[in-house]
Amino acid sequence: MHETNRLSASVIVHDKTTDRIATLHYAQRSWSPGPAWTIPGGKVDPGEEIHTAAARELREETGLVVAPADLSLVHTIQVKEGWDGRGGFMLFVFAAGEFTGELVNTEPTKHLEVRWAPVGELPGPMFPTSKTALEAYLAGGPAFSTYGFDDAPDHHRLVEA
Repeated sequence: MHETNRLSASVIVHDKTTDRIATLHYAQRSWSPGPAWTIPGGKVDPGEEIHTAAARELREETGLVVAPADLSLVHTIQVKEGWDGRGGFMLFVFAAGEFTGELVNTEPTKHLEVRWAPVGELPGPMFPTSKTALEAYLAGGPAFSTYGFDDAPDHHRLVEA
């Protein structure tokens, strides 16, 4: 069954004092071609505000805490078809200006590793949407992109960071 109104939210946590970004190394999942690096994030629950979901996912996956009101929307991606085959979704990517807590792997069954990655040395392979969002954030734009609409047969592939 294809769902048409799915929403996801991710957070770019950029520690500007060290110029590093919080990254997660996802273990291979049933829907992914292999382990891949990404930024914290996940699905928005029914009835949940998008920025609240972003803060919740960040805390659940990394132990880092940010107030939803302190998140800034930096990029939105319209995904034609998710890798899980359940239809498209909208991904809202926020940046956290202020955060508390220590970066820890709070979901070791999902993530092989969490790490602060220097901006110039982001790990790979990476999920394409994460790479696009990070590039847009670091360049100061654009604010919107799409993924999977070019009908390329290999658009469900991992990319080098």
